[in-house]
Amino acid sequence: MRTEYLRNLKRITVKLGSNLLTTEDGLNIAIVRDIAKQMAGIFDKNIQVILISSGAMAAGIKKLGFAKRPDETPKRQAAAAVGQPQLMIEYEDAFKPYKKKVAQILLTSDDLSDRKRYLNARNTIETILSLNAIPIINENDTITVKSIEFGDNDNLASMITLLINADILINLTDIDGLFDKDPRANQNASMIKEVSEITKKIAHSASSIPGALGKGGMISKIQAAKKLASAGIPMIIANGKTPEILPAIIEGKEYGTFFYPKSVKITSRKRWIGYSIKPEGSIIIDNGAAAAILHKGKSLLAGGIIGVKKNFDQDSPVKILNADNKKIGMGLSNYSANDILKIMGLQSADIIKKLGCKTKAEVIHRNNMTITETD
Repeated sequence: MRTEYLRNLKRITVKLGSNLLTTEDGLNIAIVRDIAKQMAGIFDKNIQVILISSGAMAAGIKKLGFAKRPDETPKRQAAAAVGQPQLMIEYEDAFKPYKKKVAQILLTSDDLSDRKRYLNARNTIETILSLNAIPIINENDTITVKSIEFGDNDNLASMITLLINADILINLTDIDGLFDKDPRANQNASMIKEVSEITKKIAHSASSIPGALGKGGMISKIQAAKKLASAGIPMIIANGKTPEILPAIIEGKEYGTFFYPKSVKITSRKRWIGYSIKPEGSIIIDNGAAAAILHKGKSLLAGGIIGVKKNFDQDSPVKILNADNKKIGMGLSNYSANDILKIMGLQSADIIKKLGCKTKAEVIHRNNMTITETD
């Protein structure tokens, strides 16, 4: 039952999408004020709230008179720069009647990929919350290029939820939840109220068509839910236009689609390894090594490695791929790609002979590894 995950909430993240926050005339001020009122009420119940808000670029697009989201990066950055101040002014005004202060945090994926900056971001958010202010987080679209972007705010929301170890992500959009078909194109589409496992059928049900002002769509929400579920955190997709939707969800009322998590939360370090750092290469392992890692909690040894992809240095983050090239995890490699090519398939006792120096027995220690997919 979803109520089991909603009984003792201490901290939640709420994500608002572009389609929810914008109208043809710009920002949907009524939604901003309504959500602020709901969040302030939740905050007063001693539940900390972190807001991941889209809308800056969308607001700037309308303000600059663009007919649609520009294809050119400089124009998108300009739209975000114009829209971000407007967005924060509206939030500040919306929370003011409830005597709530807001704080703006703009991030790129590099901020969470680097361990020191990751911890700094977490400490900043923790401090803001301790001062009874509400962090409002968005991607730093004014400087972001493809190599350092999160991809969409659903991904950003999942990464922030993992960063601050929230109890749940409430992903508010402009439809009621996940449907078995795209409800915009199929009148007979049925909503899926609960998802215990994100199967290929569930993923196929998600529409990949983003809104006119967003870039995620339902498929990115499914990917966010899958990431959180594997880390032990639930997620809900619900309609942000439903009156008092946030308190209703927290009270356990069955609005939206609830994604059940795995039973055990993983540690902060493993969340960072699995979901925040960017891989610099890949290690391919055989079926025996994959089974040992997935089902026995073992470290990765050289004997189970059958290949590498790309050139990477010692201590680099890498994807762990099974023999079918399916990603099963992420880890920090104790060896460079060149050294792994020399020792793969060898027993640990033979590694020193091959490399001529004292080495670690594990290529990736289980403490530096995060399983992100099951077989």
